[in-house]
Amino acid sequence: MKRLFSLYILLFVAVLQVAAQKITGHVSDAKSGEAAPFVNVFYEGTKIGTQTDIDGNFTIAFRSNQVLTVSCVGYESYTMRLKSTDKLDIKLNPMELSFGEAKVVGKKNKYSRKNNPAVELMKQVIENKKFQSLKQHDFYSVEQYNKLNFALADVTPKVFEEGKFKRMPFLKEHVELSPETGKLILPLTVEETVTDQIYRKSDDTEKKIVVGKREEGINELINTGDIITQMLNDFFTEVNLYEDDIRLLQYQFISPLSSKDAISFYRYFITDTTYVEGAKCIEVQFTPNNSQDFGFSGELYVTADSTYRVKKVAMGVPVHTGVNFVDLMKIDQVYDRLPSGEQVLLKDNMLLVMKFVKDNFKVQAKRTTEYSNFDFSPIDDKTFKFKGNTKMSADARMKDDQFWQDHRTEQLTQSETKVSVFLDRLQNMKGFKPIIWVGKAFIENFVETTLDPKKGSKIDVGPINTTVGYNDVDGLRLRASILSTANLNPHFFFNGYVAYGFKDERWKGKGEVTYSFNKKKYLPREFPVRNLTFSYTNDVMSPSDIHLPTDKDNVFVALKWSKVDHMMYNENFRFFYDSEWENGLRMMWKLSHDRNEPTASLFYQPVANGFHSSYNEELGKYVMEDGQLSDTYFTRPYGSDLDFTKTGVSVADRNIKYLTTTDFTFSVQFQPGAEYLNTKQRRILVNKDSPIFLLSHTVGVKGLWSDYTYNNTEIDIYKRFWVKSWGKLDTRIKAGAQWNQVPFPLLCMPWANTSYIREDNMFSLIKNMEFLNDRYVSFMGQWDLNGKILNRIPLIRRLKWREYFGVNCLWGTLTDKNNPYLEKNQNSTSLYYFPSRFVGSEYQQQSQVMDMKKPYVEAYVGIHNIFKLLWIQYVHRITYINDASSIYGDTQKWGIRFILRATF
Repeated sequence: MKRLFSLYILLFVAVLQVAAQKITGHVSDAKSGEAAPFVNVFYEGTKIGTQTDIDGNFTIAFRSNQVLTVSCVGYESYTMRLKSTDKLDIKLNPMELSFGEAKVVGKKNKYSRKNNPAVELMKQVIENKKFQSLKQHDFYSVEQYNKLNFALADVTPKVFEEGKFKRMPFLKEHVELSPETGKLILPLTVEETVTDQIYRKSDDTEKKIVVGKREEGINELINTGDIITQMLNDFFTEVNLYEDDIRLLQYQFISPLSSKDAISFYRYFITDTTYVEGAKCIEVQFTPNNSQDFGFSGELYVTADSTYRVKKVAMGVPVHTGVNFVDLMKIDQVYDRLPSGEQVLLKDNMLLVMKFVKDNFKVQAKRTTEYSNFDFSPIDDKTFKFKGNTKMSADARMKDDQFWQDHRTEQLTQSETKVSVFLDRLQNMKGFKPIIWVGKAFIENFVETTLDPKKGSKIDVGPINTTVGYNDVDGLRLRASILSTANLNPHFFFNGYVAYGFKDERWKGKGEVTYSFNKKKYLPREFPVRNLTFSYTNDVMSPSDIHLPTDKDNVFVALKWSKVDHMMYNENFRFFYDSEWENGLRMMWKLSHDRNEPTASLFYQPVANGFHSSYNEELGKYVMEDGQLSDTYFTRPYGSDLDFTKTGVSVADRNIKYLTTTDFTFSVQFQPGAEYLNTKQRRILVNKDSPIFLLSHTVGVKGLWSDYTYNNTEIDIYKRFWVKSWGKLDTRIKAGAQWNQVPFPLLCMPWANTSYIREDNMFSLIKNMEFLNDRYVSFMGQWDLNGKILNRIPLIRRLKWREYFGVNCLWGTLTDKNNPYLEKNQNSTSLYYFPSRFVGSEYQQQSQVMDMKKPYVEAYVGIHNIFKLLWIQYVHRITYINDASSIYGDTQKWGIRFILRATF
């Protein structure tokens, strides 16, 4: 009995020992060798399982002869039958997650749309999509919940042990596993928004009311407002599959359900029948005809009934597409049918993984959107009565936790709830604040006067790129600039600079004070503006500088292809009111007083003081009536009816020292759908699909602090056209007129860019004041093909270069009353001779009168996306070409321009 009992005890102990046995292991990426955290490890057919830790290690109970499975999203599963408790070293093979082209296994038949059941099915889907719109109702409202997450992607445990993050071990507590990629991510920013979308059919009005909004993350470190959120929202525009075109990543993609282009642009294949949430569906794969075109690849799930509704879509950008920086993009949408019969979008999830620098961190942006509470009841007209298309409720940013619990369709992850804690720990690290300070100065071009992002800089120093400059009058120029921010006062702002030229040994400067009627987050230019501004400027400039879209002292603008020595000292007082509305309407009122003093080669000489000379045979000189020698000689310019072969004018003593003007300008601009990205240097228009209409008029009255009476009217129209898969065409038409008799500084001057840096909407080969008109029309057109041609050339297409073409044209004329070279104007005190200069011993006319029947034309061709950053263009001048013997000097017939500009 005792022996039997002993055997039972031994058996029980043995069982306990076996039961207590554990097996340990390590899981890593077979390709990179890096640890694979949060991998599932479990026994098939049991509930026994665990996950690897952040270092890829795991421990699990040992079960002899049972199958152990190791699996993770993005990797091939690994299975093995256990024989011993030896430590396991498991290597997982990564799977390709990017969307590729659809492939059909079988005979290599040429794709044909004729008698293709997939194409016929898609025609039915496209035909029936018009019956799915909610806009069939007189009213509708729907609630939208949106979460936007921005994170570092593909974070591995290795970086916390060896790299720059070794001093930040707490980062391990904030990483989490991305369910879409199976990789570790480090959340940096989380934004949540709850919006009520409303619609009224009678006037086709669609508006949004933001009822709740919260955000936290690294936006708090960037003082120019919500710049990261603005960028992500611009990249992540809402994808409506039922629209013909989808704007995404600042480009236009053809929808796989486009009524116009889908069938010709995409290839469709029926691959399976399956069930999606209980509904029988036909799976249709699609891909662009050319994988490098801007289109989608993926799967559509179409209900297998007579409604031809899309139940679900999973799509992304093909792996060989020309889109920059995008390592992975996934769009998952789920649709359903309302009891009233309409097809509606319920879930819209988008994932974007970007890599900006090779062999460096990737970033992941994820947008989660869900729609609920569809309602077709009448909506009070008062609900629609607000400016613009979107308004934010007064308490939108003050919602409590219970509000978010009630409206979230999915809970925040543990790391997302601790973003603010993560940010605090970062800022409290020794040395972190100076690194951020230097980094922001480099990126933003301004230096903040505080190291603490929480306090916020009250005064910024910059722009940095204007500190050192050069021009023909200043020579070497040094400048110091500052501006105040909303951290000092959210309504009152000031900015200014002082500069010194070592050649003319003169001080210059500017001071500006702005009152913003709208409370600002950081700068007064934030949309929408309602600002009152007074400024004083005393500086040197060239007449063409007023058209520059950037600061005239930008060091890169100093690289000139043409000599710019016709300059002036400008003293300016300006009183300016600027008001914008959310619907895109903008009105501007400006009162300006200028006193211009010509310098270097520029002079103001009235016609009435010239042409009173005769040729002295004895002296061999031109002599004025008072015996003074003439030191400027004229030949016969275009548009003249005078013989200048024996006439001259005196430059030295007969010039006007100052030109004084005071004028009032009113401008009205309309740009529906305008969206801006605020930076410290300027605000950038991000939605360039929106047209722009601008009308302005300037009036000055002689005697009212002005030497002349003048009226100037200008109109400017911009429009972008998308040419489907052939890219985009940007067009701009401008026209203007000076209605009075005025000296040349008040005439219409072309928007001339004399720098090697490419500038949009400017002429590249027109010199400073080369053409002077009082009537003009200009056209500028640029066609960016997005690599449509280069992507089809072997070898070159690997570079992902993109081609663009353009033409700039100017039609101009000078009416007789403003032509200083006509005999009938020789007694006019209102006209000045056009700018000129001596080159060696030869006289050159700087400006000329255009032939109204002969436009100025320059054409260019360029390549951009070189190293994903560089634009280079060749520009050629087609008309108004002069040789060295011309009185206008030799014309530069061609040139090379460049710029650094990153695009997707």
